[in-house]
Amino acid sequence: MDGTKAPAPSPSKGAELRALHVPGRPLVLPNVWDAASARAVVEAGFPVVATGSAAVAPALGYADGESAPAGVMLDAVARIARAVPVPVTADLERGYGLAPAELVERLAETGAAGLNLEDSDPRTGTMIDPAEQADFLAAVRAAAENAGVDLVINARIDTYARGDGTTSERLADTVRRGRLYLRAGADCVYPIMLTEPEVIRALIAEIGGPVNVLFRPGAPSLADLAALGVARVSFGHGLHAATQRYLATMLSAIASGRSPYGDST
Repeated sequence: MDGTKAPAPSPSKGAELRALHVPGRPLVLPNVWDAASARAVVEAGFPVVATGSAAVAPALGYADGESAPAGVMLDAVARIARAVPVPVTADLERGYGLAPAELVERLAETGAAGLNLEDSDPRTGTMIDPAEQADFLAAVRAAAENAGVDLVINARIDTYARGDGTTSERLADTVRRGRLYLRAGADCVYPIMLTEPEVIRALIAEIGGPVNVLFRPGAPSLADLAALGVARVSFGHGLHAATQRYLATMLSAIASGRSPYGDST
């Protein structure tokens, strides 16, 4: 860590975050990458700040996929949590190789109240056996309870990002994983990259718990996602990527001798 610790989240922060996962009235999370973007999210009226590893990692000088050392990523989470008064949930990929008890302890030190954990290997893209992932999530939940930390676990399911099979096989695998992860102690499941409305509807009907959907081009509107019963909507690295594209246009203007602000100077 960088020598300064945010206070551990009070139980109310975790409870506050968990209570905002309402099917049909989803928690909307414009994912951030640093303290400045986190403050902007709060100033815009959002009740929770969420990090996105694919946005935070490049902002820190690393590629996504657990290339950043655990301490570097957790330091970034701590700076974000110190910068805002609302609950913070951190995208920690698959835990950066930390054992569950250490993962919970070090996350609690940042002041974050929740985390994402994914079920594929960030380095290879290989799907983790669902029973193995469920055991990992159960161990994280047990470690949090033993430490007295009210931690909100969002279990990412990568079947639509890295899995294979027919449409029906992929849905069945996603439902099986989602049910296992919820029984293991996850508060919400996150089938990332899923955008088809009817599949989202079927998944929500069968999985038996809150579902998180990634908002990206081609996804249903926020209103449509609410109507489908989604409980949480994430923007992933989309806002960071759009910001970088806008920066590139400004730099191109400067390089060509024009104003980056769209005026004639």
